[in-house]
Amino acid sequence: MKRVENTVGKTGLSPDLSGVKRGPIVASLIIGAFVSILNETLLNIAFPDIMKEFGIAENSVQWLATVYMLVIGVLVPVTALLQQWFSTRQMFLTAMSFFLVGTVVCGLAPSFAVLLVGRIIQALGTGLLIPVLMNTILIIFPPEKRGAAMGMIGLVIMTGPAIGPTLSGLIVDSLDWRWLFYLVVPLALFSVIFAAIYLRNVSHLTKPRVDVLSIILSTIGFGGIVYGFSNTAKYNWSSPEVYSFLIVGGIALVLFVWRQLVMKEPLLELRVFKYPMFSLTAVLLLIMMMSLFSMNILVPLYLQNAIMLSAFSAGLILLPGGVLNGLMSPITGLLFDKFGPRVLVPTGLVIVCIAIYLFSGLDANTSSGTIIAMHIIMVIGIAMVMMPAQTTGLNQLPSHLYPHGTAVLNTLQQVSGAIGTALFVSIMSSSAKSYLAQSANPMAPEEAVNGLVQGVQTSFTVALVFGFAALVCGFFLKRTKAPEGNPQISMH
Repeated sequence: MKRVENTVGKTGLSPDLSGVKRGPIVASLIIGAFVSILNETLLNIAFPDIMKEFGIAENSVQWLATVYMLVIGVLVPVTALLQQWFSTRQMFLTAMSFFLVGTVVCGLAPSFAVLLVGRIIQALGTGLLIPVLMNTILIIFPPEKRGAAMGMIGLVIMTGPAIGPTLSGLIVDSLDWRWLFYLVVPLALFSVIFAAIYLRNVSHLTKPRVDVLSIILSTIGFGGIVYGFSNTAKYNWSSPEVYSFLIVGGIALVLFVWRQLVMKEPLLELRVFKYPMFSLTAVLLLIMMMSLFSMNILVPLYLQNAIMLSAFSAGLILLPGGVLNGLMSPITGLLFDKFGPRVLVPTGLVIVCIAIYLFSGLDANTSSGTIIAMHIIMVIGIAMVMMPAQTTGLNQLPSHLYPHGTAVLNTLQQVSGAIGTALFVSIMSSSAKSYLAQSANPMAPEEAVNGLVQGVQTSFTVALVFGFAALVCGFFLKRTKAPEGNPQISMH
């Protein structure tokens, strides 16, 4: 292992990175990330069983997913501050401890309210974990090796959601839904013990002033927007439950942005957008995450409600593409280190656009094999875009802005996820209703299927527009390096 020297400077609480072993640090982070991200996708398939056990309706059980996204969306902007106050070990061990406690609470929950509290505690852990993971990679790897490192992170982040639905379907069919939490407990416990032994502090602590008003505005702003968009699954866009939260969240967000720009030590340093490749990456990822959510939501709905597959069978169809996506991440990371983003990203975006176009032609007779092939094409394109683009943007930032850059990108992904979910479900529903309104026999079961198919086709057609917009952004992306005079970790 190469020796690493820390040349960050003499001010602040900067750890000595000489002789640091990257392997155990990365392993600690990856184990924790895999456990938390896997759990995020495990639960959805168990919603019917949970509804039956606790005697609750669909709009209540949806809170188990909504509150997870809501907590992460609120927490991530604050992580830039937390990472400057607390060490890598403190942040990671606290995050995984929250996640472990939340998992135990969920598994033993005697009521739906307790189950919801457990999910909130879990989300606190996940919200803290992902920014720490990315920031640590930026610190311990030099720019020319970050692609491969980010590729390993991508392997974990993509494989968890890929195997989640299939594994969940198998567990729910064979055991009780509580086993979705029981089986995660030993993994989370192992992650905590492993990190306590091997994880080292690598972050540079500056302990900036805590601005309480910024935290309040951030919480109301991001929380209001994520919650407002999440409510569109249950209410119309004209409903007060949607527009009131969007308006309040939007106003708070504007005030938050203004305050960050005038403060000497902002909670979230928005001047990261002065760096052109970072700004372009942020726009590109915002568009891509919305398109990605179109696939993650529309395809399972189509599989279960149009061609009438079970949840487990639907998960099996999506499994090959999901696993391939994970396996592609390290490969695209190595290619990124060699060729940069200019070859990878536009090519990946062309593949994504082709896949979305193919999905827009889905009908009630499309075969399972065709769907598997289309899904594989889509995820190959996504793997060529997501991590390389993200690494390109972060590479241009000076090291003291890494926590802010990772917090901004992770926040944008949470918000774009909420927007994408709301937008594409809304488009699908309105298109299906429009079809049924013109149908001669709207109550016929086959017409309901045809309406759903048309809704899915319309949504993917709109997603294709987003895909082309991302492609235009991708052509302007180029290899970046940190500004001159930026203190970095030198490699010897």
